[in-house]
Amino acid sequence: MALIESNMMPLGTVAPDFALPDPKTGDVRSLQSLKGDKGTLVMFICNHCPYVKHMETALSDFGRLYEGSGINIVAISANDAETYPQDGPEQMALKAYPFPYLFDQTQQVARDYGAECTPDFFLFDADLKCVYRGQFDSSRPGNGQPVTGEDLKAAFEALLSGNPISDMQIPSIGCSIKWR
Repeated sequence: MALIESNMMPLGTVAPDFALPDPKTGDVRSLQSLKGDKGTLVMFICNHCPYVKHMETALSDFGRLYEGSGINIVAISANDAETYPQDGPEQMALKAYPFPYLFDQTQQVARDYGAECTPDFFLFDADLKCVYRGQFDSSRPGNGQPVTGEDLKAAFEALLSGNPISDMQIPSIGCSIKWR
């Protein structure tokens, strides 16, 4: 497992557009069709990463907590599914996340976002400008800290209430994206 920090996209960057397949439904979903009225979270995850597995239940809970809030959530797996078949569309379709989980087979969307690790979080405002690109929380496999989602939750709450989001953001840490 190659541990790596997120790239920290510059705040204010406009979200790169995409259109990717949803393995669960077979539909192609675009950023424009998934965009929330108040904001959009784009996160890069995968099935096999211990860091994602560590927070998988919390990610689902987080998604349910913010359903209907005006901030929409989408997850993307960009890992090389030939080398890591557990991260391919067939296995992705088995996940029960309350948000779309899309497959970036060409890995171009991950490159467009500058995604480096799983998990990697990018929160955009209503105008699709980056307002947060940091960690979910300080919990890591084996460090004994509970998975709370407090860092991302604080960014969501600030965005929803119209308050500024601190630019003092801690990079996410996880497994490197498995590039071809």
